[in-house]
Amino acid sequence: MNDFSLIETLRWEPEVGFVRLRLHLARLSRSARRIGFPDSTDAAAKLEEATIGATKALRMRLTLDRLGQIEVTAAPFVPMQQGTVWKVRLAETRLDSVDKLLRIKTTLRDAYETARAEYPTSEADEVLLLNEYGEVCEGTITSVFLDDGSGMLRTPPISCGLLAGVLRTELICQRKARVGRISVADLKAGKLYMGNSLRGLIPARLVG
Repeated sequence: MNDFSLIETLRWEPEVGFVRLRLHLARLSRSARRIGFPDSTDAAAKLEEATIGATKALRMRLTLDRLGQIEVTAAPFVPMQQGTVWKVRLAETRLDSVDKLLRIKTTLRDAYETARAEYPTSEADEVLLLNEYGEVCEGTITSVFLDDGSGMLRTPPISCGLLAGVLRTELICQRKARVGRISVADLKAGKLYMGNSLRGLIPARLVG
């Protein structure tokens, strides 16, 4: 049960620091309590330490294991070209809506890696997973958002079997998104976005 680590992936910008840091740290702490991991009080300090001397945007990855050990790695953040629209395909792999660990970001990523491997990157920028009922859940590295013309983006409920993404949480708190179940038919009728805290909202289209 505990042979895995919690993960947070963040963007750091020279002028603004960490993007959505408070939400990332809150999720890390909440997830640790939920599964009985030590609550790391020095996560923020470890992250700041890893940016010393940096002058360009970074992709930061923090892991917390069952012993409370933190590891932080940094890599250059490469932004997408303006006007990018992702091609998204549906995975055959299904998520189990009753699996509580799907609601927590961990290194247990077999289902997501299997789904991603179903298509080469030339055919799909992201792969979308459904649950056992055929309800839309999430991408392999992103949350799902649908512009259905209501004035607010719609994003699937956690109960469908998906991660409580940081960008998702922010948009819901800002009343820019609301929770609602999404079918494949809904995706074809509305305007699709994929998104995460690292890259924000990404316009997408369902293909295939």
